[in-house]
Amino acid sequence: LVQAESPGLTPAACANLPYYITSPVLTRLLESRCFSAVTVMVQKEVARRICAAPGTADYSAFSILCQYHAAPELLFDVPASCFIPQPKVTSAVVCLRTRPAPADIRDEVLFFRKTLVNGLASGFPQLTKAELTDVLAACGLPANVRGETLGLEGFAALSNAIGERL
Repeated sequence: LVQAESPGLTPAACANLPYYITSPVLTRLLESRCFSAVTVMVQKEVARRICAAPGTADYSAFSILCQYHAAPELLFDVPASCFIPQPKVTSAVVCLRTRPAPADIRDEVLFFRKTLVNGLASGFPQLTKAELTDVLAACGLPANVRGETLGLEGFAALSNAIGERL
């Protein structure tokens, strides 16, 4: 609809998202790939997850999804005192500048499935744990690697390597 209403333009989205629907709305905005940037005010903890670096406590599957589609930047915090009535949480504004082309992923559906040996074993029953451990090794990853330590490139390499085995 956005592209139909704005031919030749690349619109940007800007919103103050209700906290309880932040993840699904942000996911839809990013997956639509029709915005040059998405700037949102969200709960500060969510903003930290969106912008988290690999290996940090805040890094999660949602971090990977957001960073796959965009380059997020935490712009500033918005204290509870700025609202009436005051919420019990601090907010933050995040700008997600969408990537013209996401990382080099051959199979996007495969990329977003569960990752790492135990998760991979349940997601890909046609591969044994030994085969999945070999896939990790081929990507330069130890068998006990934790998902929160991998960056976008690590997940891309893992996704591509599994795709070659299927």
